[in-house]
Amino acid sequence: MGNGGNGTGRVRQLRLVVEAEDFEEALAFYRDVLGMPEQEAYEADGGARVVILDAGRATLELANPAQTRMIDDVEVGRKVAGHLRVAFEVADAAEVASDLEHAGATVVAPPTETPWRSLNARFDGPAGLHLTVFQELDD
Repeated sequence: MGNGGNGTGRVRQLRLVVEAEDFEEALAFYRDVLGMPEQEAYEADGGARVVILDAGRATLELANPAQTRMIDDVEVGRKVAGHLRVAFEVADAAEVASDLEHAGATVVAPPTETPWRSLNARFDGPAGLHLTVFQELDD
């Protein structure tokens, strides 16, 4: 049943590919405001561009509908997340939340302490992504 998180599985990387209509806005937000370093970048004929940002460790969290409703209720107080929510673990959720808001992200819920001892904030960000930034409080 799994590999215990020791990195010996068949998959070496999780990459979330997002089409951004306003590429420059999304790049500035995720690279410069959220602080994800540029790992690779490519341009091709016809104006095609891609930038791969380093998000640190990646996991795939699968949740059933009851779980997503419960998380939305705890963090926001109502159902807000769609099929996909992108969560970023950060060292200081309140500081990052403030930076994201000042950079134009729509605040869905301010930093909220959860019963499992994390500080979570919700946003709608560029490129149509529903975001959580979270800080583990018991580290």
